[in-house]
Amino acid sequence: MIRFFKQTDFDFIGKKGTTFWLSGILIILSVASIFFYKGLNFGIDFTGGTLIQLKFKQHVTLAQAREVLLKNGLKGDLQDFPQQNSIIIRLKGTDESISEDIQEIFKKDLPQNPYELERAEYVGPTIGRHLKNQAFFAIFWAFVGIVVYVAFRFKSGVWGVAGVIAIMHDIFITIGLFSILDREITISMIAALLTIGGYSINDTIVVFDRVRENLRLYRKESLHQVINRSINETLSRTINTSLTTWLVVLALFFLGGNVIHDFALALLFGVVIGTYSTIFIASPMVYVWEAKKR
Repeated sequence: MIRFFKQTDFDFIGKKGTTFWLSGILIILSVASIFFYKGLNFGIDFTGGTLIQLKFKQHVTLAQAREVLLKNGLKGDLQDFPQQNSIIIRLKGTDESISEDIQEIFKKDLPQNPYELERAEYVGPTIGRHLKNQAFFAIFWAFVGIVVYVAFRFKSGVWGVAGVIAIMHDIFITIGLFSILDREITISMIAALLTIGGYSINDTIVVFDRVRENLRLYRKESLHQVINRSINETLSRTINTSLTTWLVVLALFFLGGNVIHDFALALLFGVVIGTYSTIFIASPMVYVWEAKKR
């Protein structure tokens, strides 16, 4: 196995003050965007509405498409993919028949630029509310399960709580990024958040396992030294895993197509923030708690 770091001796725990401040700033930015600035741009999966994706023979700008819709009394969110000459139109709170109306509108107003229908989806408002509730419960019970599992495995609730706080840190900042970028929160985004949580806790458990082993092996060392030793010993494995995962997701981001673009974006950021939280959030939190207890 390629080792990027050999016999490192970084003082990760000593940097906990700086990294806690950095995480605090990221959380504040996320809170500001979600609650006071842009908010969350829920997709039609959660709000109900119609999504139509049209692929034109020639490129149509967002300004042209918006003008065509407004001229016919329609207003929606538009997203274009110039490389494929495709445009996605999202109309929230509409009925299913609007899809055919929009196709007729573009056929009438842009007769010289034929198109083909790539995708048409409709979600009713009742289904949207149900999906939002289900998404919340999926994340909530995932957190509960992780706390119980990690607490049982490490014979202490603090390990599970630290791991879940690190996951919440990762997920909340990822949602904040999507709010800042005005990306939609869809079902695939919820799947990405759960994947980020799973990846983050797996990485965290590897480090926690090494800490537990080293606490038995190096009884004369301080807790500060033991946790630093454990992170340094698993650092090469952490970087290898994160880098290989990140490269695969990067390929999905550029080559996977429009449908999974936001999913891949969430994972790209999630792998980075998940690796960071394992080293600089979860482990220092265990140190702070155990040091106070001792």
